Amino acid sequence: MTIFAVIIWIIVILGTLGYAEEEFWSSCLKLVVVLLFIFIGIVCICGGGPAGGDYDTYLGGANWQNPGAFANGFKGVCAVFVTAAFSFAGTELVGLAASETPNPRLALPSAVKQTFWRITLIYITSLTIIGLAIPYNDPRLFDGVGAEVSPFVILMEKAKIGGINHLINITICISVLSIGLSCVYAGSRTLTALAETGYAPRCFTYVDKAGRPLYSVLAIMAFFPLCYIQLADVGADVFNWLVALSGLSTLFTWAAILMTHIRFRKAWRVQGHSLEELPFKAFGGVIGSWIGFVLICIVLVAQFYIGIFPIEDPEAPLTPGDRVESFFLSYIAAPIVILFWVGGFLWKRTLPRKAHEIDLDTGRKSWLTVEEMREYRAMRSQAPMYVKIYRTLFTAK
Repeated sequence: MTIFAVIIWIIVILGTLGYAEEEFWSSCLKLVVVLLFIFIGIVCICGGGPAGGDYDTYLGGANWQNPGAFANGFKGVCAVFVTAAFSFAGTELVGLAASETPNPRLALPSAVKQTFWRITLIYITSLTIIGLAIPYNDPRLFDGVGAEVSPFVILMEKAKIGGINHLINITICISVLSIGLSCVYAGSRTLTALAETGYAPRCFTYVDKAGRPLYSVLAIMAFFPLCYIQLADVGADVFNWLVALSGLSTLFTWAAILMTHIRFRKAWRVQGHSLEELPFKAFGGVIGSWIGFVLICIVLVAQFYIGIFPIEDPEAPLTPGDRVESFFLSYIAAPIVILFWVGGFLWKRTLPRKAHEIDLDTGRKSWLTVEEMREYRAMRSQAPMYVKIYRTLFTAK
């Protein structure tokens, strides 16, 4: 923990450049390891594993038949929504980093589109292979300690492939370091933004010449010693409650992002702007944001259902106290978010602005007119077809 803290401090001191370099190289390592896992997983599922291992004969979709693809049925699916949302968290950092990008008109579309393809091809593919290769009732998923419960490590051990599991463990450690750095980066920038809008002390608005919000970084890193609670006998229980505080945060964050996009597009239209002025438009537009917002509401309802009626072991029924604890562990973040919203309203006494009152200009980097954007797109449209397809899928049009 201390080593990780020192490394994070060093990278934070380097500013956005240090964060970008660390993310680039760690992402390259993670990408290589996940691709390696995907290829090895496919070979193992097809029965090409080393002799004497669990994958020296064809496996195919046997684990989807027995014990099955869905543990605990409908409740099991509802129970993993928050975990899945947490695993996909971090993609919203693209928006934070955009404010510190010299040319967001070109950088942001590339980052957004490439993030989508990485999630689609890497996350979904690796999860599918895990589901095919490892049954959900494998005892190693429950009895292991630390990285031993990682399905990536379990597959290598069951296949009797030596050495790769250590590489995966190293990658997991680097991933944890990357997550910690991302949290410091995002938390400090968010705290600075709150201070600039009057919802946090003004001292956090300070940004040095290198673009580092030093006081905000110090405030975020001040919470680092909490990690040492894990060394206490009750560390696991305390950690569970700390996680519960932010368990639904990803869902609330993305609900706010989607609603902000909906409100922005309405304000843009009401104030007489054309969509052609926008350097980049979301693929699904306003409809996509509404679909995402409704899906998040459904997930919150499903999580409330799981909190009220948790999954039980038939051999060890839950007591009333266990049910209450289970509910608050899974849903305590919701009342905390509502409490902060109410507190902010009582403090500032401000309601959401109407569409024609929303400020669309402060902090805006792109001031191109419709004519200039048409000229820019006309120039880009002269590229060969294969270049247009590549730009549509991976970069700015």
